[in-house]
Amino acid sequence: MTTNNNLLVELFVEELPPKALKKLGDAFATVLRDQLIAQGLADAGSVLTAYASPRRLAAHLTNVLAQAADKAVSQKLMPVTVGLDAAGQATPALLKRLAALGADAGAVPGLQRAMDGKAEALFFQSTAKGATLAEGLQKSLAEAIAKLPIPKVMSYQLETNCELPGWTSVSFVRPAHGLVALHGDAVVPVAALGLTAGRQTHGHRFEAAVDPIELRDANSYAGQMSEQGAVIPGFEARRLEIARQLAEAAVKVGGGMQPIDDDALLDEVTALVERPNVLVCEFEREFLDVPQECLILTMKANQKYFPLLDASGKLSNKFLVVSNIRPDDASAVIGGNERVVRPRLADAKFFFDQDRKRSLASRVESLAKVVYHNKLGTQGERVERVMRIARALAEQLGDATLARQATQAAQLAKADLVTDMVGEFPELQGTMGRYYALHDGLDAAVADAIEDHYKPRFAGDELPRNPVGVVVALADKLETLVGMFGIGNLPTGDRDPFALRRHALGVIRMLVERHLPLDLRAVLGSGFAAFHAPKGGELALNDPTDALEAFIYDRLSGSLREQGASAQEVDAVLAPRPQRLGEVPKLLAAVRAFAALPEAPALAAANKRIGNILKKSPEADAHVSDLLLKEPAEKALHAAMREVVPVADAQFEKGDYTASLQTLAALRGPVDAFFDGVMVNAEQADLRLNRLGLLMLLHAAMNRVAQLERLAA
Repeated sequence: MTTNNNLLVELFVEELPPKALKKLGDAFATVLRDQLIAQGLADAGSVLTAYASPRRLAAHLTNVLAQAADKAVSQKLMPVTVGLDAAGQATPALLKRLAALGADAGAVPGLQRAMDGKAEALFFQSTAKGATLAEGLQKSLAEAIAKLPIPKVMSYQLETNCELPGWTSVSFVRPAHGLVALHGDAVVPVAALGLTAGRQTHGHRFEAAVDPIELRDANSYAGQMSEQGAVIPGFEARRLEIARQLAEAAVKVGGGMQPIDDDALLDEVTALVERPNVLVCEFEREFLDVPQECLILTMKANQKYFPLLDASGKLSNKFLVVSNIRPDDASAVIGGNERVVRPRLADAKFFFDQDRKRSLASRVESLAKVVYHNKLGTQGERVERVMRIARALAEQLGDATLARQATQAAQLAKADLVTDMVGEFPELQGTMGRYYALHDGLDAAVADAIEDHYKPRFAGDELPRNPVGVVVALADKLETLVGMFGIGNLPTGDRDPFALRRHALGVIRMLVERHLPLDLRAVLGSGFAAFHAPKGGELALNDPTDALEAFIYDRLSGSLREQGASAQEVDAVLAPRPQRLGEVPKLLAAVRAFAALPEAPALAAANKRIGNILKKSPEADAHVSDLLLKEPAEKALHAAMREVVPVADAQFEKGDYTASLQTLAALRGPVDAFFDGVMVNAEQADLRLNRLGLLMLLHAAMNRVAQLERLAA
């Protein structure tokens, strides 16, 4: 064994869970490397390569030492007052401690003294021999296995490797059958999961040229696995190869076809095959009469196939299969996959045909039998609440047609939950509702709203495509938020089982990005009122409006910061609790422009000072008498405010917040002069109250757009 070489470790196991494979492979390799570095057997310059296939987890690490360098170790013994007597001689306690470390009284003169907290202590300097690779790898391997993010542990029996027959119980993600540990070309004597390390591994179940494979050295692993084992061991390399073959196959099909873009599906298929071979299959064109979302979902979810779409995104009757074998004649594989998918598609067609025999409206009554939440009633009761909220929001927007359409869409939005298709594929809720609504002859705006009322489903998802969908989506999310907050089901830490944070962000995005002229407080009030209307039921629901309003502003604050706004800017804008969330982007832009002005720091500081003064002066009244203005500086400030504030107010009312703040910046000089030349807390009560009134008017004018004192350093 050379002193410095590359290391390979492989665990050969039964088929690993595909959805967890990439994470398992990365975790195994990373922990192994980190542990070896911690023991001085590798360094930060060592290059790690992780391998993960359905039947193996492996790691290759460069520049690994056969033995770590010796390390100087400083061990605290005891306080000086305990270890040495008045004459400076070692006490029995010190001698006993040294003996435990393999030293004697001769080591006392060499002990180091150093402060340890408030007392001086004695330290013993020694050299710890560096760990050998066998020792260090054994520890690292155990740690890597222990820290694997295993979704579910299996317990299984292994036959013991000794003279006496017997079995030992092992727990791991899947039964392990082989362990390889090579440092250069030498086997490292380690053990794990009842296995002893060697240099033999196995390739593809059916297509390996050699079995078992005798690995020459650590660096030959990937090459031998590919050439002799018919396996691409690297997850990323296999994923790239599958993507390349998918694109190539689509080009051969022609017609501008593209395989469906689905990273999760590509990851899962990469975790299912060791030797990918993409094949083109097809199904009968008659199935294309079924909504393509149904066909795509059944092919992806049940069979792990890649549907082919044309340039316009329309599904074709051809699809791609990633096989794990490469026979000379693939016709049997192709025919087998076509036979397997046919009954799946036939089921989808049957569900679609059966569902259309009944209208969506006829299914609404069935929702009364579906429990939504044990404290909030059935889906039927929930639909009634969503309808009331949707109608109230549309009426606040002043649109009678919108109110009628939104109420109808809200009534039908959950009806597809009791269809056969959604029963089989819950992911299609909303999507199937739209198809069935169009089949029933409903207005396209209503049908689109039925599909869109779940949007946005995740960060970055698109918003509902029309006003009806926006109103129903708002109503649906508000019903969930108000209901869950009302019964005390709040998110805690990283737990949010009802996705309330996501719902809050959805509400925010619709109010902001659609610039809806709705006051947040009124919107939340409509949500709460829906729980206490006729037919609302007797629900033990507390009024969550205050808590929910704070929750939404908190989510909005986080969202704005993620988009690049500074904490000071966000706090300044949101502190006054602007009710029209659609105005927030303009308010933020105005604050950002104001903060860049040379007058901004002084005015922000003055605003903070005024706020502090007014907090201590509850008797202040926003009123100023010209007769009580005595000092030139307070007269000048009052005159400047009379000139500037009406202009700024007019700009504010027009929604030109940037101009409003820039107009107010002209008050910087008079404000500075006021604080330099005027005693606010004058002994004469009427003068003091008049000056406080002036400051109160100034404070109100300066804080209409944002709480400027939040910008003060």
